[in-house]
Amino acid sequence: MKKHSRRNFLKSSMVLGAGAIMPKGLTNMTKISTKSFSDHNRIIIVGAGLAGLACAYDLDQSGYNVLLLEARSRPGGRVRTYRDTFADGLYAEMGAEYVDSSDKYLRKYCEDFGLKVLPAKQYDGIYVRDQHISMKDLKSGKKNLPFNGIKGGKLFGQESAYIQDWIEKVRSLGPSSAEVQALDKMSVADVLRKGGAPQDIIDLYTYTNATESTTVSSQMSALNMVLANSETSAFSENTEEGRILGGNDQVPKIFAKKLGEKIRYNRPIVKIEYNEDRVTIYFAENGKRRSMSGNNCVLALPVSILRSIKIDPPFSDSKMHCIRNQSYGHVMKVAMQYRRRFWDEPGSIGQRVFTDTPLRRVYHFSIDQPGPRGILLSFTSGSDAERLGRMNEQRRMKVAQETCAEIWNDAPQYWEGGVTKYWNKDPWLKASYSIDGVGQKDFREILAQPEGRFHFAGEHTSIHRASMNGAIESGIRAFKEIVKRI
Repeated sequence: MKKHSRRNFLKSSMVLGAGAIMPKGLTNMTKISTKSFSDHNRIIIVGAGLAGLACAYDLDQSGYNVLLLEARSRPGGRVRTYRDTFADGLYAEMGAEYVDSSDKYLRKYCEDFGLKVLPAKQYDGIYVRDQHISMKDLKSGKKNLPFNGIKGGKLFGQESAYIQDWIEKVRSLGPSSAEVQALDKMSVADVLRKGGAPQDIIDLYTYTNATESTTVSSQMSALNMVLANSETSAFSENTEEGRILGGNDQVPKIFAKKLGEKIRYNRPIVKIEYNEDRVTIYFAENGKRRSMSGNNCVLALPVSILRSIKIDPPFSDSKMHCIRNQSYGHVMKVAMQYRRRFWDEPGSIGQRVFTDTPLRRVYHFSIDQPGPRGILLSFTSGSDAERLGRMNEQRRMKVAQETCAEIWNDAPQYWEGGVTKYWNKDPWLKASYSIDGVGQKDFREILAQPEGRFHFAGEHTSIHRASMNGAIESGIRAFKEIVKRI
């Protein structure tokens, strides 16, 4: 059973455009030789996110002829670390962020690349319905959440009491039974209502697990919620998370450095053609349409982008259905620089705060970076991210300032500036990360299944969905499939 945790996603319209900074040493990697175009033994990989990079790297290390096409001017996809935006060498993860204790694929590459994973601080404060509650007081029972129908002593998992009948069915009938699997046709909100949950519990779920999934409870498959609760694998305030010291973008940059000129940037795909003998990829290059052929192809780009590319002939009906309909959520990161770290001072509600405000999760990001300045980072999703996404940058910053002032009274006097990244307006993503939508329990397996000379990678194809670890796992799986095929 996969764990539902945010890993995290997500530069901003305020200071930098998408893909504006190209990693040092990559600026001369754009010229394709005539010889490489005619090489029919080539394996073409589309997408230089972690999935495509891991696949290309393992193929290259094994001696295969690989070439990676990327629409952006940088590697990493949803891994996006902002550096130049802030003072004093501070940085912030505006994309994928956390490394869970069970993320063995990502942790293995971190070890290979000499990168250190530090433990992240857990939630120590709560601000909901205008009330400040310390996590210590909540867990001890001294204070309770101001929601009807809750059980004292915990923040996450309040829905569990209203799905106990389903949890018992999972344990008695098995997760694969027809009755349990039928939950996929129902939403989380529907099942909770049928279980007698008051609206407060559904609202709270929106700010807990639905936020992690970047969507709302009415669009989430109830099957996943019930299975996660039956195995106690859902995200909670006790989930152990970590962060890569020095920034997550080090991982894709190291991959890219090792692959060298095998990566071609600024080449968005416009069409895919294939027959029994070869694959041909059409892409834009300096305003002109080009093509490249190969024996095999790995499509490691988000489905939210793949669905806009012409595929001739189309893949199987089931594959095309999933490509067209795979659900995604809305997600935004907001980074706020303050000249003093008031959140660490006595009397503060905490430095990692769970809220029901438009910013949802607000936390001290620069815990391992020099002071006295610091960065508060917000991860917000679902309807709040969508609402903020319709605002201009100035208005977003106003909301961010006002919200932080509600949580910490001292915040306004130390404000210096901020930046946002709304991934649903990113031209090479247009979404957050994939979610388990209602009626989509089979989508992941169908999207991951090879078809002819094509293999598929990306977090949407991984059992470790919505994570850096899942993206890498999918790239490794595609690599193994190709090796087996060839």
